[in-house]
Order: sequence, then C-alpha cells, then structure tokens
Amino acid sequence: MNNNSYDNLSSRQNRQKIRQAARQAFPPTIPIFAGFWFLGITYGVYMNVSGFNFLYPLFMSMAIFGGSLEFVAVEMLLSAFAPVQTLIMALMIQARHLFYGIAMLDKFKGTGLKKIYLIFGMCDESFSINCSAQIPEDVDRGWFMFFVTLYDQIYWVTGAALGGVLGSLISFNTEGLDFVMTAMFVVIFLEQWLKEKKHYTAVIGVLASVVCLLICGPDSFLIPTMVCILLLLTLFRKPIEKAGDMI
Repeated sequence: MNNNSYDNLSSRQNRQKIRQAARQAFPPTIPIFAGFWFLGITYGVYMNVSGFNFLYPLFMSMAIFGGSLEFVAVEMLLSAFAPVQTLIMALMIQARHLFYGIAMLDKFKGTGLKKIYLIFGMCDESFSINCSAQIPEDVDRGWFMFFVTLYDQIYWVTGAALGGVLGSLISFNTEGLDFVMTAMFVVIFLEQWLKEKKHYTAVIGVLASVVCLLICGPDSFLIPTMVCILLLLTLFRKPIEKAGDMI
C-alpha cells in the first residue's frame, strides 16, 4: 500500500471519528437546547425592545457567549461610555469561569487546537456536560467536548437571533422564563447525584452554597461559594477519589 492509500485511509478514519463524536455529543445537549432557546429568544426580544435590531443579539451571542453578561450588556450599551466599569462588571459576572477552567485543566489535555475553542466556548452548561458525561471509550474525548460546546453555542446564537427577529413582530410577557435554566440545573444535579456513590461532591456544593448565601447574601455569594468548593474539593480530594465521586 502506497503513501496515498495510507493517507486516504487515515483521512477516512479521522472523518469517521469526528462524525461519531458529533453523534454521541448531541443527545446530552438536548435539554440545553430547550433552555437556551427559551432564554435566547427572550434575550433577543429584550434587545429588540431596547432599540437594537437582530444583528446585535446575533453577533453579541457569538462573541460574548455568556448569558448573564449579555443581558447586563444591554444596559451597558444604553449607559454612558465607561470602559473600566464595564471591564470590572464583566470580570465579576464571569469570574466563576476561572474555577471552571481550573477544573477542566486535566480534561483539556491532549485536545490540540480544539482547546482554544473549548476555552472560549465553555459556559455553565457545556462545563456541566463535559464534566459529568460518560464518554464511550471508542469516542474521541476532545471531539466530544468540542461538539458539546459547539452545539450549545449554536442553540444560544440561533435563539438570540430568532428572538431579535420575532421581537419586532410580536410582543409577549417573558417573565418567568429564566426559571428554565434553574430547572435544568436541578435535573443535572439530580443526575450527578444518582451517579455518585457517596455524594461527597454534591454535599460539598450544597453546603458551601447555603453557608455563603447566608453570610454574603444573594448578590455576592457566588464567588465565595466557588472558592469554598475549590478549597474543600482540594482538601478532601483523596477520599472523594477513593469513593469514585471526583469528576
């Protein structure tokens, strides 16, 4: 077999590997699709009623890809020019992604150039799936995480763009739609609870959240919670790994 034949065989195998990862990554993102489309459409409508056409939510969702920050960015665009305050606000809102990144250091090893997009596109939902998903041994881990991230962003971008278009055609009360994301995270938490044997990580997450909420209040508890969870997971890493509960 000559070199061209080897190259063709390798190319077919790579394409097959990518297609297989794309198929395996789709089912876990279906709940994300439902939540992202509801919130994405809501965001697009909000942008429209605030005076922006559908191109703004389309390109902002592609470039920022951070739901909370994108909603806040609407007010930033309507306010006086304040780049320093905007930077600080953005860092505060998205600071939790620092902890996501630390948790994904080992998982992103060996993913090559895909790591660049995985870092950029990592949101709460893709982080949850890529951490908890049981990836089959014959599926490429890097491509699986890549497609999970890509699907999630496609859901959000298309939902935001559609909301921007529909916002100029219809009007409806979107109050309460944000609970979709809360419900989705409850489902993810319950699935993770069922997979764990000792529930160490789940208990640590719940206790840290409750304590920090009581101490810091609802507006400032998120970052202290992430710090506490990181410290506790580091402190109890060995018993958690022994129990098989470490993500």
